[in-house]
Amino acid sequence: MNLPSYIDHTLLSPTARETDIRKLCEEAWIHQFKAVCVAPTYVGYTKEMMEFCPVRIEIATVIGFPLGYSTTATKMAEAGNALADGATELDVVMNMSHFKSMAYLSVREELKGLAELAHINNAILKVIIETAYLDSFDLYTACEICAEAKVDFVKTSTGFAPQGAEIETVRKMRSILPAHIKIKASGGIRSYEQAIAFIQAGADRIGTSAGVSIIAGV
Repeated sequence: MNLPSYIDHTLLSPTARETDIRKLCEEAWIHQFKAVCVAPTYVGYTKEMMEFCPVRIEIATVIGFPLGYSTTATKMAEAGNALADGATELDVVMNMSHFKSMAYLSVREELKGLAELAHINNAILKVIIETAYLDSFDLYTACEICAEAKVDFVKTSTGFAPQGAEIETVRKMRSILPAHIKIKASGGIRSYEQAIAFIQAGADRIGTSAGVSIIAGV
């Protein structure tokens, strides 16, 4: 298993500095992680850094983060700006308030529009469904909505909720989602053993700020 190819090397701390982003990118070069995930304000800088990288590393950023409360128009504008700055992957937070209100059509149409925008720009869309707030019925419904919206990945967590990714939740997601829709597990994954367990449960990506220490456990 090529573990680095599963890892989105992530830095979304509100106190992250430009020097921290540089270090993140350098670590991604050295270990050839699949992607780096940074705040929208650092996408342009990250693109500049990656121009010197001998291998392709995806540039991911977050949209509507971390609560998903932004209007659809705001999320679309934020996504458009990120794509223009060089993002190749968008991790968007589902509107949990609308979802819990059972405004499923609104949620689906928002995600569908974001997926179309990403795909037109040769980017991929990951949808964060914040599994800590979902019961079994909600999990099934959220995955179905994401599939109908033609997203590329369904992601477990922002890392800002009371609970992050869980093995059994990822297994359930894999059983619900069509095979072509991938899963990103994130939130609290900090060890090699955890990463392997999530991959074995069905995760195609691991979102973590501990990528270097995880692969050191190989």
